[in-house]
Amino acid sequence: MTPETVITVGQDALMITILITAPMLGAALAIGLLVGMFQAATQINEMTLSFIPKLLVLVFVIFATGHWMLSTIMNYTQNLIEDIPSLLG
Repeated sequence: MTPETVITVGQDALMITILITAPMLGAALAIGLLVGMFQAATQINEMTLSFIPKLLVLVFVIFATGHWMLSTIMNYTQNLIEDIPSLLG
């Protein structure tokens, strides 16, 4: 196994991680920004006010994109396992 192969496998793993977490992080960022603007406008400083909407949106995003996330992880893992002989040889 060459150093280039290890770097390629690592890059692919990081890319899959970014692809899978992007919808959740983007939704949490957007809701956090909206709630923060609402809190700044109304001067309400309640911590649970920002936590509960983020939690609800993350649950919705997981329900909406969960199938895609799972199939992406499964395809990556299956390809990685199938490539083991070529990676070692």
